[in-house]
Amino acid sequence: MSELRLETMILPAAPLGDENPLPPFGTTKDQHTFSGTDGVPDEILMNLNYGRVQSILPYTLQDNYTRERTPRPFKVAVLENETLRATFLLELGGRLWSLYNKVAQRELLAVNPVFQPANLALRNAWFSGGVEWNIGTIGHSPLTCSPLFAARVVSGVGYPVLRMYEWERMRQVPFQIDAFLPDHSEMLYIYVRIINPHHETIPMYWWSNTAVPETPNTRVIVPAEKAYRFGYDTTLRSVPVPILGGEDISYPYHRKQAMDFFFHIPDSQRHWICAMDEKGQGLVQTSTRRLQGRKLFLWGTAHGGQQWQHFLTGEGGQPYLEIQAGLARTQLEHLRMPANTEWSWLEAYGLLNAEAKVVHGADWTSACQHVADRLDQLLPAQQLAVLEQQCKQTQDMLPVEQLHLGSGWGYLEHRRRVLAGEAPFCSNALPFPESSLHVVQTLWLQLLEHGHFLLDDANRATTFMIQDEWMGLLRTSLSGMNKDNALAWLHYGIMLFHEDRNAEAKHAFQRSLVLQPSHLSLRNLALIARHEGDMENARLYYLEAHRQAPELQPLIIEIGNFLVDFQLAQEWLNLLNTLSRQLRQNGRIRLLEAAAGLQVGDLYLVERFFADGVVIPDLREGETRLSDMWFSYHEALIRLTEHLADEVDVSQRAALENPLPKAFDFRMKI
Repeated sequence: MSELRLETMILPAAPLGDENPLPPFGTTKDQHTFSGTDGVPDEILMNLNYGRVQSILPYTLQDNYTRERTPRPFKVAVLENETLRATFLLELGGRLWSLYNKVAQRELLAVNPVFQPANLALRNAWFSGGVEWNIGTIGHSPLTCSPLFAARVVSGVGYPVLRMYEWERMRQVPFQIDAFLPDHSEMLYIYVRIINPHHETIPMYWWSNTAVPETPNTRVIVPAEKAYRFGYDTTLRSVPVPILGGEDISYPYHRKQAMDFFFHIPDSQRHWICAMDEKGQGLVQTSTRRLQGRKLFLWGTAHGGQQWQHFLTGEGGQPYLEIQAGLARTQLEHLRMPANTEWSWLEAYGLLNAEAKVVHGADWTSACQHVADRLDQLLPAQQLAVLEQQCKQTQDMLPVEQLHLGSGWGYLEHRRRVLAGEAPFCSNALPFPESSLHVVQTLWLQLLEHGHFLLDDANRATTFMIQDEWMGLLRTSLSGMNKDNALAWLHYGIMLFHEDRNAEAKHAFQRSLVLQPSHLSLRNLALIARHEGDMENARLYYLEAHRQAPELQPLIIEIGNFLVDFQLAQEWLNLLNTLSRQLRQNGRIRLLEAAAGLQVGDLYLVERFFADGVVIPDLREGETRLSDMWFSYHEALIRLTEHLADEVDVSQRAALENPLPKAFDFRMKI
């Protein structure tokens, strides 16, 4: 008998911390940038530069976490029948945390024993394990560390459905995930629906990322004979499957470097991917046609990849790889979603049993066909198609119980549309109740219902809007009740700067400053000056912003990056002497101190940094500052002790004599 229930799960967890109050103007970078393509078809090339975002606004960064873990309760939804038990983290993007096969007594996913955020997503915070639902744009979902709404729906044939949903603010679309386990089913079903309520085409993106255990004998099988390889070297090229350069890429454990393989499954083939162990058993994921992409991600066995795995899972974690499914053929693409349309599909996850000797045989075609035959026995494609049609018929059924609340932004958009006389952005099947409103929506609710902000403190801005309709409301208010409101001018400047209307944005920030000094307006003016190449004014604005908010850690780190990047290391070191001891011990600030020491020739600062084993909780995926500084430090040390000129190249000698310690090796490329 299938059931849906709520439970509490206790995990060792690092605190996520408060969100960064600085509006993020192009401060994050996705690792999937590219400079060249080789053998990539036109259908992919036309999507590569479409829909990319320069900023994660209106979201803010989640970068205030630590690595100090303590037991924490998490609210989870559990779907269970006679065969499977599926656990979803409602507070963390609705992630499918565990999929346990009770008959085989086997966990099908790589389950992280801890909640440990790290800097792998556009909003910074990301964590590994389970199945992550990614919507909106390249670089992980903006909601991966945020709560989703959840509700109970009863299907037409009686089994419970877990409906998770939200209003995604970047693309301004609602989406829903209907998860269900029919009685006696050996497969968990995930029905996804995205609605474009706009009168224009929008960029769209979706990938379901599944973490599975990685062993020396794990083989990833997918019905493809070619793939598009992305090796974090900025190139995307077509490669054969499974043999590449004399190595079998279907055995990820044997590759040294972190890598993506986007498999090209012919349109005529059923779409699936699986990770099989030495016994010929493992998790299989399949879907209806709309999810055309399938991908393998691996960390690699080099020190950098292994260190990342340890960084994400702690001492008790297991090596993992990811098998993924997406709307496009690669994760470098956004697709064009037509106006006033819906996209939906059905995914299925379960345990596949096959003959080990065939699964691991030398004949790739036979291995793929054997797995395909076993999948057809487990779940015929026609049965999946029938289930998808049933989901379409029940997708607008009203929930019978609200299980969890997401953010209040969906209600706010609903309210705006009602007052503007616009059509709803979704049906009542996705309720966004007024009770979901939180203090962070207060300012915008004031603008909506009163026509102006009732608050005017520009130093307390923490949430932002970029949507055209809200910009129009704010612009109107500035010619009325908000004409002397410093907070309103600050928010208007943020909207303008986001649209690259820099001259108008500068005027708005300066107007806000005249009305009230604020670190946010000063910091934003520093960014504009930097963008214009006026580094002296950028420096002055930054330092004045720091005087306005001397304890604001994100601002201090941003200033440190600016001063070090532009060879103003001594000024950064002088500023550090004014900080509290607590701020001085921040890992990122310590890293910037060491980098400044290297610039000014104070090698003791660098030596102390490495000797102390400083950990940077938000070290960025692909960031090489640690390894670069290690080798630069030892090059400088050789020159200093041997009285060599700066022009003497000692890089090879320094690297040979001073190998990078594993604790500091996060390199994605060898």
